[in-house]
Amino acid sequence: MQIYFCGSIRGGRDDVHVYQRIVHKLQSYGSVLTEHVSSTALSDKGEDAVKTGDKFIHDRDVEWLCQSDVVVAEVTQPSLGVGYELGRAVDMKKKILCLFRPSSGRTLSAMIRGAEDGEQFVVTDYEEDQMEKVVDEFFNKLKND
Repeated sequence: MQIYFCGSIRGGRDDVHVYQRIVHKLQSYGSVLTEHVSSTALSDKGEDAVKTGDKFIHDRDVEWLCQSDVVVAEVTQPSLGVGYELGRAVDMKKKILCLFRPSSGRTLSAMIRGAEDGEQFVVTDYEEDQMEKVVDEFFNKLKND
């Protein structure tokens, strides 16, 4: 299974430790095409080493999104890029899991929370110690569909 993971990069790297745990868990279900999102070497300036620029990153990531079977997004840290990726994934009819931590004190965008349909687009509130269980439940439901 090809998994596309979304997490904030230029919107802020405060949750990178959470991304690392999620990517590690996702790897038990398949190949994570975007595991670099969980790297502590990646700053909020993005992929500085990519000399070909933002267009290269966009086109590469959209290609990975096309190749993916499922999309998992940590949406606690607001990010324009993650919102864009989720919109594209909806258009591509991908199965999507959005993970949000209410304990952050933030309020999730109505455009994300309101897109939840329980089938294609799932939004789940969680605490860090519940993440593995939430991911397991999502992937087990995928197997049974």
